[in-house]
Amino acid sequence: MAEATFIQDGYAIDHTPGSAVAAGEVVVIGELVGVAKHPIASGELGALATSGVFDFAKATGGSTAIAAGALVYWDDTNDVATTNSASGANKLIGVTVAAAVDGDALVRVMMKQR
Repeated sequence: MAEATFIQDGYAIDHTPGSAVAAGEVVVIGELVGVAKHPIASGELGALATSGVFDFAKATGGSTAIAAGALVYWDDTNDVATTNSASGANKLIGVTVAAAVDGDALVRVMMKQR
């Protein structure tokens, strides 16, 4: 008997949300972070991207710059990317591929799951 069976490549995963998910919405499932590329209705099967390069929202203002090559995490409470893991409360998104200055509302991230 096989010890494992291939299901999918993992660039996107199946997801059936308990409430509607908008396109571009970040979804946290335990340690997994995904992005809905298309809207998903409540109770309907859809897909979340788990890899690729995305622009994520970030805080603006003093001391919010993020350097290129930095690990970034999703702060699900404030709906922004941050370099602060908050002792594991914020979940790893990936690594930045471009720097974002204090005034930038977005940061470009190559998603990388653990």
